[in-house]
Amino acid sequence: MTNVEIYTWATCPFCNKAKALLTKKGVAFTEHKVDGDEVARDAMAARGKDGKRSVPQVYINNQHIGGCDAIHALDAEGKLDGLLMDVHA
Repeated sequence: MTNVEIYTWATCPFCNKAKALLTKKGVAFTEHKVDGDEVARDAMAARGKDGKRSVPQVYINNQHIGGCDAIHALDAEGKLDGLLMDVHA
């Protein structure tokens, strides 16, 4: 089964947009809320390939996908569904 994780901030519209896309796709995901938690945000940045501290950050099967623009670009290119193939809500 595919594992989807997303790092978010409660008031981030891009986080909400990325979560809405995953929800629309019927994907169950683990949300890591990093609101005001600098330790969690540092851990998120250390996990990514480029050390980004911006949110959202999306991972599919531990592969760093990127943020909101990246996940929507994958969807527009028809590549997101393949990555999410085994995910069920």
